[in-house]
Amino acid sequence: FFIAFSFACYVLFQKEKLHVQIRKVFFAFLPKKKADAFLKVCSLTYRTFANFLAGQCLEAVILGCMFVVILSILRMPYALLIGVLIAFTALIPIFGAFIGCAVGSFLIFMVNPKQAILFIIVFLVLQQIEGNLIYPHVVGESVGLPSIWVLAAVTIGGNLMGIVGMLVFIPLLSVFYTIFREFVYLRLKKKHIKQVTKTEIEEYTAEEIVNSDISEGK
Repeated sequence: FFIAFSFACYVLFQKEKLHVQIRKVFFAFLPKKKADAFLKVCSLTYRTFANFLAGQCLEAVILGCMFVVILSILRMPYALLIGVLIAFTALIPIFGAFIGCAVGSFLIFMVNPKQAILFIIVFLVLQQIEGNLIYPHVVGESVGLPSIWVLAAVTIGGNLMGIVGMLVFIPLLSVFYTIFREFVYLRLKKKHIKQVTKTEIEEYTAEEIVNSDISEGK
């Protein structure tokens, strides 16, 4: 862990230099079109993962604040502590807050067993609101992925790779979704499908070109 942490710090301190060196390697050994396409995918992946982490943190803060407010209104013990704990465990998508629920229930049970039962009921209600409404909306917008695909990514990733799969599959699916969407629109533009107007396709492709130019610093 210490070696990995130290290596990550070195990478962050020299990220600009590494970025230039990696670009030089790709353009030296690959054709220009392939190098541009690969670097575009890498840039998209970086932005998606960064936005996903930001959205995940925002969702955790929202959930923690909800618990602090509700538990304070109900005058339960350790309201602030439990809210902060649930916010940290909520960084694990969808199911992480249940870990905070178990610890919070134990803390409240030591003071008042009846309030512990009420806390579990409150948790289940807030978790349903957060898991089905807030989380897909906040995280889906941050990575540009529709809510239904966020839930699908969490379900599939969790079944295949557990907690790591939940964290990785959402940004990965967002990257594939964006690339495939662009590919579909370009195919439609070539075939001149009547169901999609020419103006819509031109606006979409123009927007994608502008975004790619901005990411490349043009």
